[in-house]
Amino acid sequence: MMLDKICRRLLSSPLRSVVDQQQVRQKWADWRMIKDNKRRQCVKNHFEERIRHLAVKKATVLPPELQAVAAKEVEEKFPRDASYIRVVNRCSVTSRPRGTVERYRLSRIVWRHLADYNKLSSVQKAIW
Repeated sequence: MMLDKICRRLLSSPLRSVVDQQQVRQKWADWRMIKDNKRRQCVKNHFEERIRHLAVKKATVLPPELQAVAAKEVEEKFPRDASYIRVVNRCSVTSRPRGTVERYRLSRIVWRHLADYNKLSSVQKAIW
């Protein structure tokens, strides 16, 4: 009798609905990928204007006052994430930051696994 009550209570609990639901997959492996994607979008949005300001800043034929104004505008007008240096090449499957094959945006481990099973185009195993 006591076991029956416990079973009924467990089966009718709100936790059961959470357990029965299927896991929802997102397109991001972790929060670092979201952060990197935001940086890539920021670089994309500010690239043209920022590159013009940097060209004025680095041009030695222009007066130093104009270069100083351009340098100040680069620092104040654009966010720090607008620099392409802050973008990290990450694996698009595992979000691993090191050992990425840039052409495929995959880590060396994932790339090797997919290449072994012939899942990558234009990849042929070396034979000599």
